[in-house]
Amino acid sequence: MRLTCADHREDPGGWARALRISREAVDLYLASDVIDLHIDSFIWTRVLGYDLTKRHGPGPTGARFLSQVDLPRIREARITGGVWSITTNPLRSPRKRAAVFAHNLARLRAIFARCPEDVALVRSRAEYDAAARTDRHAAFIGIQGGNALDHAALALIPDDLVVRSTLVHLSTSAIGTTSSPLARLSKHGGLTAVGKDYLRRLNERRIFVDLAHINREGFFDAVAIQDKTQPLMVSHTGVAGVRPHWRNVDDAQLRAVAATGGVIGVIYEQSFLAPSFGCTAAAVVDHLAHIIQVAGEDAPALGSDWDGLIVPPRDLRTCLELPRLVQIMLERAFSPTAIQKVLGGNFLRALAQLRP
Repeated sequence: MRLTCADHREDPGGWARALRISREAVDLYLASDVIDLHIDSFIWTRVLGYDLTKRHGPGPTGARFLSQVDLPRIREARITGGVWSITTNPLRSPRKRAAVFAHNLARLRAIFARCPEDVALVRSRAEYDAAARTDRHAAFIGIQGGNALDHAALALIPDDLVVRSTLVHLSTSAIGTTSSPLARLSKHGGLTAVGKDYLRRLNERRIFVDLAHINREGFFDAVAIQDKTQPLMVSHTGVAGVRPHWRNVDDAQLRAVAATGGVIGVIYEQSFLAPSFGCTAAAVVDHLAHIIQVAGEDAPALGSDWDGLIVPPRDLRTCLELPRLVQIMLERAFSPTAIQKVLGGNFLRALAQLRP
């Protein structure tokens, strides 16, 4: 099937007027690789039967919590690449989790296969470039919750399809301790012996080690044992230097990731971005600017967490408003080069380091 969507390259001025931003911002956006490090929409295909191949509106929640992206809107927004996450249910037994992951991986691949003219399943920089040359969205696959698979099951992932895995999610597991308040229910500290082994297996498979959601002790345990030739990642987070919050990483953590050549994706959840609801896309840029100030312009990236039960800024409810970020960055004197790094260039550099 071919996805139906508007092509804003045919009328960039019209898109600029609709978003009430400059033509310069839209032109720069359309000339860029735009890559999101964490899209969580697949979970709703499992829970609510949400069809990613159909275009949806904001729904009854007004694009709060879900209905923020689908493949037609991803294409219309000219998001050239995205890491589509398969999220782990921690209540299942380890054996059941591995079987369910295999089932979900097959389901997600089948969704992408329904629209081969618009979406390419990719796992390396070379495959991303091939998708870009054929004007297709490059779909990477990630795991949220490393306890989806033990190290033995991890070895069974076919064709190196998984590009990124968090070590933990919102609950503590045999791998390590979450950064969430739920950690208070456990007695774990940092990474366990199981977690350290799991990280080494990720390195062997050249899968990005994603330090989103892990507690600070586990974070630095991971930094200490990470293969020094491979970049780390925090796929979707806020930064504590702008907004102190249990979900956000501090300046030492930013520098540690940047030192590996890695990237930090800024999340769009309002409560992680600002102290009160009602913030705008400018709050996302606040966090991007802080990462640049602390860790350099090669570190920041986009990590929306679209459809991950987030409430995005009021002027960034869906992916179709993304060029507003470019307008704000221009107004704050970000160079065009720095903007293109944020939009996708930094991730592509790290990806080429890990998987050429």
